[in-house]
Amino acid sequence: AEQEREQLLLQEQSARAEADRANRAKDEFLAMLSHELRTPLNPILGWAQLLQRRKFDQTEAMQALATIERNVKLQERLIDEMLDIAKIARGKLHIDLASVDLVFVIESALDTVRSAAVAKSILIYSELPHIGRVLGDSVRLQQIVWNLLSNAVKFTPNHGRVDIRLEQVGHQLQITVTDTGKGINPAFLPHIFEAFRQEDASTTRKHGGLGLGLAIVRTLVEAHEGTISAESKGDAQGAMFTVRLPLLDAEQERGQPECLPKPEPQLTGIRVLIIEDDLDHRELLSALLTKYGAEAVSVSSAAEALDCIQAFQLDVLVSDIGMPEMDGYTFLEQVRSLPPDKGGQIPAIALSGYVREEDIQRALSCGYQQHVNKPVRIDQLVEAIHAQTHTDAPLPE
Repeated sequence: AEQEREQLLLQEQSARAEADRANRAKDEFLAMLSHELRTPLNPILGWAQLLQRRKFDQTEAMQALATIERNVKLQERLIDEMLDIAKIARGKLHIDLASVDLVFVIESALDTVRSAAVAKSILIYSELPHIGRVLGDSVRLQQIVWNLLSNAVKFTPNHGRVDIRLEQVGHQLQITVTDTGKGINPAFLPHIFEAFRQEDASTTRKHGGLGLGLAIVRTLVEAHEGTISAESKGDAQGAMFTVRLPLLDAEQERGQPECLPKPEPQLTGIRVLIIEDDLDHRELLSALLTKYGAEAVSVSSAAEALDCIQAFQLDVLVSDIGMPEMDGYTFLEQVRSLPPDKGGQIPAIALSGYVREEDIQRALSCGYQQHVNKPVRIDQLVEAIHAQTHTDAPLPE
């Protein structure tokens, strides 16, 4: 009995220690999350204030705007990583399969990280022969490459070098990203793809991030039936990440749709109703759609929008979801209850910061044809409006 009591006491102490460790890890992660989300806001807010208060020449203004854009994208990346981890944990990660040209995917990812490399005078060398295609989701594949390239740039000091190569190895296509950066401690290398694990999580660390990117990359690679590995000789000796994906054979390629770049659409003459309760967002949407030739009508509430739909001839509506008094779901249900000659069948696009899979499905089920995430990507919104106003597809009754 005494031995059993001692055993129970040891188990209890072990469980308490594990709970304490988990709580400390949670607190450390939340503190780091707060820091990482706030850090990009500093240059965004600082440069925005300076642009309002001082006169800059064109070159300085463009540099300031580029800094703002780069930090907005960084913050968006942090948010997307958290959402992806949540999807992975619930088994809700979605992959749209098609025949994909990896050269196009890699070049798109390179375009995204090039400005960050230029800012550090880092040379990016690429070797991308056209040697075949893979079956995959072009957006998720670009996310894989972009994560690896942005990590390489982040951990490589000024005037360093990053190499990316594409080659065929047996029946697989291999992507290799090599850098001359800080390297990876051999003791940490086995944990490099684990979520929330970072080699340096202290407040004195030189490099930011949540420790989620590589965990997401591994999940995405495995979802494409591929493998990923990391190598490093140690501190200050650089690192190499290798991704291998199954190569499509000729028969498989013929049965898969092509992923080709599309020409930029125009919205000349299209009348768009914008429903957005936030003034800044409303003015931004009106300005950017007008630049593409659309006639933008904007209102601040769903009630105003219902009046406009019945009073004016409109081609498409773009509606926020989270609004006071009447949200975007209830609003569209009321629109769809109108007769066709009163606008009941108008094409509708949800523009929202609610971007979970269940949020998107809820928007589509209540009558929206498309869902576009905030922060708004200009090209994505323009393409969505163009698609809904240049289609013969039947609208919901």
